[in-house]
Amino acid sequence: MIGDTIRILRERAGYSQSELARRLSVTRSSVNAWESGLSAPTAVYIIELARLFHVSTDFILGLESAGHLSLSGLTEREIRILYELLDYFHQSKAGE
Repeated sequence: MIGDTIRILRERAGYSQSELARRLSVTRSSVNAWESGLSAPTAVYIIELARLFHVSTDFILGLESAGHLSLSGLTEREIRILYELLDYFHQSKAGE
């Protein structure tokens, strides 16, 4: 379950296992083991994954079924861009 979530988040972000490993300062085999369910990331890495992918730790742990986008750590400009994108998608769905 955790492994599937990590894989999905990694793929959505466009990262390879190697790239994610580099960003977390772990080995690619560690990321592979997490995604395969052979091991689980420690609490420290779960927190880092949540920060990197802007989701809650509960989402990564499978305690929340819906992903929530965390805006903490984003600049005002980045937040404004996200809201503009959400508005764009909402308007395009309303026009269907």
